[in-house]
Amino acid sequence: QVQLVESGGGLVQAGGSLRLSCAASGRTSRSVAMGWFRQAPGKEREFVAAITWTGRGTNYADSVKGRFTISRDNAKNTVYLQMNSLKPEDTAVYYCAAGSRVVPTADAYSYWGQGTQVTVSS
Repeated sequence: QVQLVESGGGLVQAGGSLRLSCAASGRTSRSVAMGWFRQAPGKEREFVAAITWTGRGTNYADSVKGRFTISRDNAKNTVYLQMNSLKPEDTAVYYCAAGSRVVPTADAYSYWGQGTQVTVSS
């Protein structure tokens, strides 16, 4: 089992920045890929970004490319999502996920955190 706990969400004005963190515990060695997804009210959960265990491979949704950066610190078992130039449409609950492949589909991720709310005001 892998436990994931997100933090760092909050309220920010458009154009601002936030950094989300995801602390992993348990059998993390089995989780090659770590990803971030988000879900806005009334919408389906969507892929945001993912990163390989080494950190050399990353994948981003087109909507966040150039604004968001995913990174990881394996010594701390923590994955980060640096979000810059935030827009109101980025408002959502952001979820951290652990899985075996760096792909943009939720089915590839076996473990999920509880989520952290990000609200961007206009």
